[in-house]
Formats: sequence, structure tokens, C-alpha cells
Amino acid sequence: MERLFLKKGLPMKRYVVRRLLMAIPLLLAISFVCFCFINLIPSNPAEVALRVQQTPVITEEIIAAMEEQLGLNKPFFVRYFDWVLGCLHGDFGISYVNPKRTVAGELLRCLPATLQLAGTSFVIVAVLSIPIGFLCAVYKDGWFDRIMRGLVFVTTAMPAYWVGLLLMWGIGVKLNWLPTNGNGTWRHLILPSFTVALSYISTYIRLIRNNMLENMKQDYVLYANVRGLPQKSILVKHILKNSMHTCIVAMGMSIPQLISGTIVVENVFSWPGLGTLCISSIFNRDYPVIQTYVLLIGVLFVLFNLLFDILQTVSDPRLRKED
Repeated sequence: MERLFLKKGLPMKRYVVRRLLMAIPLLLAISFVCFCFINLIPSNPAEVALRVQQTPVITEEIIAAMEEQLGLNKPFFVRYFDWVLGCLHGDFGISYVNPKRTVAGELLRCLPATLQLAGTSFVIVAVLSIPIGFLCAVYKDGWFDRIMRGLVFVTTAMPAYWVGLLLMWGIGVKLNWLPTNGNGTWRHLILPSFTVALSYISTYIRLIRNNMLENMKQDYVLYANVRGLPQKSILVKHILKNSMHTCIVAMGMSIPQLISGTIVVENVFSWPGLGTLCISSIFNRDYPVIQTYVLLIGVLFVLFNLLFDILQTVSDPRLRKED
């Protein structure tokens, strides 16, 4: 029995190893593109660092000393491999704005606020999109379905910053129900998290509805009705369950999208997260922070894609590829 179990587990193990090996060159490519950002800027990074630090007099000697301090006097690929090795050890360099602070320290300082915002938005997406998409499929072409499809169409076309400004004006300023900036209490979290979640709610309502309508046409639904199973059981235990495979993968991939998508909303609501840090780094030309932020988002996309691809393969044996 144990031998049979190991034999069945081998294809899955090979698949996981193969996917991990495929992810390594992609991660290296992302790191290389991120590293090239600093080298493609028109000005000298050492001179930019000196200007950001408000050095009164910038001479060639000072620029050369700063280049040596930042390691910019080394060959391109030597600097790249040193930077990659440093990233693997958690060393992403120092901030140009404040040389006493490391890039990793700046990211860790702002990361909890972004994770709080993205996590709350993800919960809102799951809590609202699943039941609404389910009801839209069950009552297809009914008044509820028509209203929700209209709202989905409207909210999908609305940019996040505009939704945020409308919520700030209506709920925060006119009605004075909720605060419009900062992150002091849970009340500060409601408006920005709903703003981030709104476009994703529309997407997943449409995805769940379409998947359920497609599954309702399958033969297993006909067989379940012939067997006399309760309609509620068919809808929930069979149709909804089979329709959620694609949705779970899509929702999993939305996690890095939520983290990266908060950059606009954070600045609209003055939320002190990674998005606000990134925008301030762009204005201050703090290139190491921008470079590391782009690298972080790219790595998150690759890792979550890999994770949920493996989870989907585990849950659906038809997707497993034999070697």
C-alpha cells in the first residue's frame, strides 16, 4: 500500500520540482530588469544621492567617493551579482533620502499598513462576491441579476482614485461618518479597503456567475436532478463547488495585485503603506527603494502564481502532467 502511494505521489512531486525550476529563471529575469532601472536613469546615481542628501558643494572628488561608497565603480555584472546576493540575505542597500536607514528597514516599516489594507480588501471581496455571484446565477435574468450586472458594468469602468475621492466627499466630508485619511483606528480602514476591493468584487461576481451558469449545463447536474437530490444541495455542493476552482486561483493571484494596487488608494487616503513610500521615493528620486519595491511586487506575483498553480493541480488531478 505504501509503495502504491509513493508511486502515485511521484508525478505530483516531479510537477512541483519542475514548476520550482521554471520559477528560478523568471525571478532572475525580474531581478535583472529591476537592477537595470538605476543604470538607465539619465543622471548619475551617485550625484542623485548627493543632491537628495542636500550636499552643499558637489565636486568630481565627492562624486567619485560616493560612487565607491555605493559600489558604482565596479563593472555592471559584478554590481548585479553583488546586489542579488545582498537581496538573498535581505540587504537591499541604503536609502538615498536617509543614509542611516536601510531599504529593508523602510519597507518593513510600511509593510504592515499595506498588508492590513490588502488583507481587509481581500476579505471584503470574498464575503461580497461569492454570495452575490451565486445569487446572480441562481436567479439568472431576474431583477436582482439585472441590477447587479448593471452595477458590475459601472464599477468596473470606475478608476480607484475616482471612487476614493467620491467616497471621501460623500461619506467623509458631507455625512462625516468616517475619517478620510490616516490609519489610527479601524474606522480609518473602511473607506480605503472598500475602494481597493470594489473593482475586484465586480470581476469575481461576473466570474462566479459565468462559471456557475456553465456548470449548470453539465451532465452531472442532470444526473443529480434525476437522482432526486435537493436543489439546494445541487447548487451548493456540486455547482458552486466545481465553479470555485478557477475563482480560488484567480483570488489567490489577486493578493499580489491587491498589494500593488494599493499604491493609488494609499496616496488618496494618506495611508502610510508601501504605496505611499513608493510615490514619495519617486518624487525624492530614492532609486534603491523604488527598485526594491518593483522587485518585491514581481517576486510576489511569481510566488503566488506558483503556489496557487500547485494547489489547483493538487485539488484537480486532471491537471497533473505525467513525465
